[in-house]
Parts: sequence; structure tokens; C-alpha cells
Amino acid sequence: MTQPINQRPLISAGTLLGIGIGGFVDGILFHQLLQLHNMLSARFPVRNVDARTLAVHLEINMFWDGLFHVFTWIMTVIGIAMLWYAVRQRNVLLSTKTFVGALAIGWGLFNLVEGIIDHHILHVHHVTETENHLIWDLTFLAAGILLMVVGSMLIQTGQRDTAAVLRNT
Repeated sequence: MTQPINQRPLISAGTLLGIGIGGFVDGILFHQLLQLHNMLSARFPVRNVDARTLAVHLEINMFWDGLFHVFTWIMTVIGIAMLWYAVRQRNVLLSTKTFVGALAIGWGLFNLVEGIIDHHILHVHHVTETENHLIWDLTFLAAGILLMVVGSMLIQTGQRDTAAVLRNT
């Protein structure tokens, strides 16, 4: 007796990996390379402060950025473990579209949750620490929604493709 096809393990793994990837892109691109903000840069600014204050604020922000990266690393490790489990299951058919869709949903979910909590509720940082930060924060949320919509469409397409393959075998 064959088990019914189950894509949930693949989608769950991809979603957690997407959360990790979204966090790493945010942390590496916005925090480190572009230096637009840090985890607590709205509370502990690193621009237009004296040198002593700057040193203290940089240390605080670097510590909290590190905790943020620990979170993204943990999500990635759990996602890899879940992916390993998924690919070993006989009833989980691998689909690139389904997996990439789940990655996009995870990344979009990261943007939405992080953006709403950190940018709008807690106000610990914004995408850019400038006067016009609201447009950037809303764009970040819109990117999250777009990623989730595209991800959902990819998963649906992947599931249709998988169903078609099963019918033709």
C-alpha cells in the first residue's frame, strides 16, 4: 500500500530556510554592507553622535545584530534538518517550484513579521534611519507580501505539475 503524496515537509523546510535566508539578506545587506540600520539603531543611533557615544552605541548594536544572526542561523539549521527529513520520505515528491515557492513564502514572512514588529510596533530600527523612513518601511512590507504571493503561486504550480506527473505514470 502506497502512502499519499505529502508536500508539507518540503514546504515547511523551504519556509524555515526562507526565513533564515531573508534574515541573512537583511542582516548582511542592510546591517553590514549598506549600513542602513542595525537592530537597535533607532534607539542607539550611530550617526550624528559624539565619538564616545558612537563607540557605546556600536557595541550595543553589534551585540543585538549578533543575536539576530543567531536567530537566522538557527532557522537555517532547522530548515536544513527538515529538508533532510523531507527528501528521505518516499511520499514527498521533490518539486523545484514548490521548494522555491516555500523559500519565497519564508522570506516574505520574515519581512512581514520583522517589519511589523521592529519597524512599526517596537520602533527599534527602520530600513533607513532617515526622516523619510516610512516609505522604506512600507516598501519592505510590500516586498514581503509580494514574495508570499509569488511563493504561493509557485507552490500551486509545483503541486499541479506534480499531480500531472503522477497521473501520467
